[in-house]
Amino acid sequence: MNKALYVVGCMLMFIINPLLAQETQVDSVAVESPDLLVSNDTTNVGAATASLKDTVKIDNTREKVDGVAAVVGEYVILESDIDKSFIDMQTQGVSTKNITRCQVLGKLMEDKLYAHQAIQDSIVVTDAEVNSTVDRQMDFLVSQVGSMEKLLEFYRKDDEQSFREELFEIVKSQQLSQRMQAKVVEEIEITPEEVRQWYNSLAEDERPVFGDEVEIAQIVKVPEPSEAEVKETIDKLKEYKRDVEENGSSFAIKQTLYSEDPGKNSNGGIYKLSKNSGFVQEFKDVAFSTNEGEISEPFKTEFGYHIIYVEKIRGQERDVRHILLRPKISAEAIEETKDELAKIRTKILDGEFTFAEAARNFSDEKETRFDGGVLRNPETFDTKFELTKMDPTLYSQISDLQGDQISQPLQEETRTGIQFKLLKVIKRYKSHKADYSQDYVKIKELALKEKQFKEIAEWMDEKIKDTYISVAPDSKGCDFANNWLKK
Repeated sequence: MNKALYVVGCMLMFIINPLLAQETQVDSVAVESPDLLVSNDTTNVGAATASLKDTVKIDNTREKVDGVAAVVGEYVILESDIDKSFIDMQTQGVSTKNITRCQVLGKLMEDKLYAHQAIQDSIVVTDAEVNSTVDRQMDFLVSQVGSMEKLLEFYRKDDEQSFREELFEIVKSQQLSQRMQAKVVEEIEITPEEVRQWYNSLAEDERPVFGDEVEIAQIVKVPEPSEAEVKETIDKLKEYKRDVEENGSSFAIKQTLYSEDPGKNSNGGIYKLSKNSGFVQEFKDVAFSTNEGEISEPFKTEFGYHIIYVEKIRGQERDVRHILLRPKISAEAIEETKDELAKIRTKILDGEFTFAEAARNFSDEKETRFDGGVLRNPETFDTKFELTKMDPTLYSQISDLQGDQISQPLQEETRTGIQFKLLKVIKRYKSHKADYSQDYVKIKELALKEKQFKEIAEWMDEKIKDTYISVAPDSKGCDFANNWLKK
């Protein structure tokens, strides 16, 4: 089995496994794990044989899968689903030594209860949203294995349509579950006094330990295209618009051929927009001021220059296509930007101004410039980054910076184009036990999570009582965290 299939298996098993669980016949798999008691599983495991050949062995004998492990509402959980969860954990490097089948079954039942209750509460996941996710996943899978034929062969599906239909149901169930979970905790807040009480209630040896952390600042400069390059880009977009309007050319074909949007092939090139969609405001403003069947004039966003074609209007939702072009950045402009940043670095080191002052006066990054270039952790919105959890690229860029050192100008490609930056480590924090004043943001996050867990436990207990649940006889001896047996 080649490396590409291994990547597919490891990255997307949690999505595709339920597809294989629906098969009535599977390959026999022996897994060397004291906790994995059933030897049946699917060829999905083959994706990991390149690196797990000492752990997983596959043969070609055929056996019937075990029966139903549990039913939650209208959702059925098979015994093979439990087996696959163990395989998933092993292929992702998670030890299953202390995990039991009862624990895995309980987690699967939780997920299905969320999805079931989402339907009862009329939580809507549109077919368009699901299809968009399915398209992205299919595109990724095909890119990894090389062709649709190889993908269908790998997952033992007869045709693309049946594969999509089954993946559709899986994705829809996942999205319903996620939205139900979010709804349960969306209004839960925590006050500073509750945080303080939670922290003080912890015994000294129970307080969390935070790993080595850093605070980082950066100064960003973005090379700008010349006026001539901008004009050339706008003229191209106007020509595409004119050719469609006057000569009947296909906007969709031009989008495929010329757009620089990396997502142009998803969902057939169509974006489904509402006013709450996560697009930049300039894009939505133009989309909702353009009539059905019309093409907008060229306009600018942080990503480049666009024209939008409104294909269909359905109430407050619109189907649009767009063509994105980025003006070319000359080699001279790139070199000038790099040189400018190098001069700023020299002046900081010479003491003409501080790093923070330089960021406020010269940085092109509006999100950080007014904070003196200080970066915010996207996970916690705090200014601290735990070294073991930070982006590997950013870690490699700052790992060798000591004291007042400033990096050389670094070039990187972002979603909006090329940019250069200087990096500085403002402060390093050694691994330490949680301190209320120093680590308040993290402590608040932990306290809030515990409060959310309690709310979820109460919600689970209530919904279990009102939902049809059946557990197979072999699992009725399980000591579940939730009252699935309704004792």
